[in-house]
Amino acid sequence: MSKQKKPQANGGTIALNKRAKHEYFVEQRFEAGVALAGWEVKSLRAGKAQLVDSYVLLKDGEAYLFGAHITPLQTASTHVIADPIRTRKLLLHTRELDKIISGVEQKGYSCVPLALYWKKHLVKCEIALVKGKKEYDKRETEKNRDWDREKQRLVRESNR
Repeated sequence: MSKQKKPQANGGTIALNKRAKHEYFVEQRFEAGVALAGWEVKSLRAGKAQLVDSYVLLKDGEAYLFGAHITPLQTASTHVIADPIRTRKLLLHTRELDKIISGVEQKGYSCVPLALYWKKHLVKCEIALVKGKKEYDKRETEKNRDWDREKQRLVRESNR
């Protein structure tokens, strides 16, 4: 009999950028592959990645993930000098790159990574074209979230 792999509890998600959803309105999402070194893949399997202050840099018609922190494992990178915050190339189709570049240059959007996750055996990065939120937008979002929570609590209490 062949061994059945267990589905991962977190759905294959390696790292989330929760701050991006708080700071920006997400307009359009894209899925990009990430060019990684071997030690980085091992670190990602161990879940040692952060996207907190990272962003997507567009240069010469290509996209790069800048500022993402992948902590090297002590056992995996003994013979390699590992740079945890190196710039990593994002792999996108030409049409997707054109949409992103035109959005950033003409419409005033920014491009940020939202998540790193596994798709089969490949590491993918979800990037998005975003617009910045003002302070009152952030307060409005928080107010709506609190009200939704309160509504659910009231419904639960009334069903008892």
